[in-house]
Amino acid sequence: MSPRKLEHPRRSLTPVIVVTVAALIFAILLVLVRLQWRPLESADHTAAADINSLIAGQHTLVTIVKYVTMLGSTVVLSAVIAAAAILLALRRQWRLMIYVIVTGAGALVLDPVIKALVGRLRPVVAHPVAHAPGNSFPSGHSLGSLVCYGALFLVFAPAARGRGRTVFAIVVTAIIALVGISRVLLGVHYLSDVIGGWAIGITWLGLTSFAFELSRRAAGRPVTRPVAEGLEPEAGQDLRPAQPETGRSGAPAGRGRTAAGIVVAWVLILGLIVGIGELITKYGGGNLLGDTTIPHWLAAHRTPSRTTGSLIFTTLGGTVAIATAAAVICLVFVGVTRRWRPAVYILTLIIGELAMFVIAAAIIKRPRPTVSRLDHRLPTSAYPSGHMAATCCIYIGLAVLVIGHHRGWWRWLFLIPAVAMPALVALSRMYRGEHHPTDILASLLFAALWIPAVYLLIRPNAVASAPAPADVRPSRWRASAGKQVQVSGG
Repeated sequence: MSPRKLEHPRRSLTPVIVVTVAALIFAILLVLVRLQWRPLESADHTAAADINSLIAGQHTLVTIVKYVTMLGSTVVLSAVIAAAAILLALRRQWRLMIYVIVTGAGALVLDPVIKALVGRLRPVVAHPVAHAPGNSFPSGHSLGSLVCYGALFLVFAPAARGRGRTVFAIVVTAIIALVGISRVLLGVHYLSDVIGGWAIGITWLGLTSFAFELSRRAAGRPVTRPVAEGLEPEAGQDLRPAQPETGRSGAPAGRGRTAAGIVVAWVLILGLIVGIGELITKYGGGNLLGDTTIPHWLAAHRTPSRTTGSLIFTTLGGTVAIATAAAVICLVFVGVTRRWRPAVYILTLIIGELAMFVIAAAIIKRPRPTVSRLDHRLPTSAYPSGHMAATCCIYIGLAVLVIGHHRGWWRWLFLIPAVAMPALVALSRMYRGEHHPTDILASLLFAALWIPAVYLLIRPNAVASAPAPADVRPSRWRASAGKQVQVSGG
């Protein structure tokens, strides 16, 4: 079919009606809450007391609800928006990146402003199971989750097709609903707070979507149906995180052999590390390789500046810092290479390291050095050093990825943190009295065996062909010769 000039379709009034109704609901609730309307106050307090009686004392359920509610916290939502913005920037989708940032930031600003204007106190229940600072109306978790996860759906919907888009919509809706319900279950919000948060969230999300549509009109692009097609349907190919790989390495049997090889390698390396630990603790004699002398010497030469420096590097080798670094590395490499292998490589390194550390520490149960320790109440034993193993895996693994993927001279600069960070983290852990030298050496041995084993099995820098699937239809809208044209979907 020959392309014809695009005619802007008539816009449906449904989105306008939905946003208008949501704005009216929020306005009515705002007035009623501010005036402390008795019927609403009575219904809210009764619901809060009844729900509190249902969940109080059920520790497992309370724990699950607390994990669910974290999905709507400021920290998690900020991380989600930042990750989406980074991926969009790597794909050069600048308009969508700005939309995500502005929409998410608006939600984070609206919540405290409205709460300060209304000044509603949080519920007081007979058996509180959670606490939250600040005022109650509206629910910031409900507002933020609807806006942020809703914005992600509108942006990335073109990357999903058919059932995938339906599943995407169901997951987003479920998260938004569960976060709102969790706030009432925990007794930190009234039901009207959650409904108000959803209402103002729909309003803000709708307004930003309308503004994005106006920018498309100004650029001469067609009107879209954001909920059904996404904000920019023509960007679907660029928004897909990665392309499917084909060839022997991408076949299911090949993946199965790779997974089996990784498990076998991990078990053998774990056995070696545990065996060495048993030998050290039973036959090491107490001062093997300076296990007693070095920690005592470092403890005797502590100074305020050295203690501060050790805290910095021990924090950089901690769980939060390593997990954050792994997430950023995976996001950047998937965004740049459009392949899953680099991310699978990094995640395998970190998960394997964490499992090795937990199991080996539980088996060996080696006491910490007999010096004053600067980190108190650590839950695990001294052998091996989890900080050291994780630092080696993340920084050496990153250097391997960069050196194998790029050809510029600057790639060799990544060898500097790959060497310096493990050394500094190792020194900081011994300085703070948390590990013996043999604990550090065991972790170094694990990394020296684990990293090449995972690299050889996964081959993160291997290039595999990735043709488009046969059933992929062309985008509904394409730009041709500077003009918008409509293309048949076949």
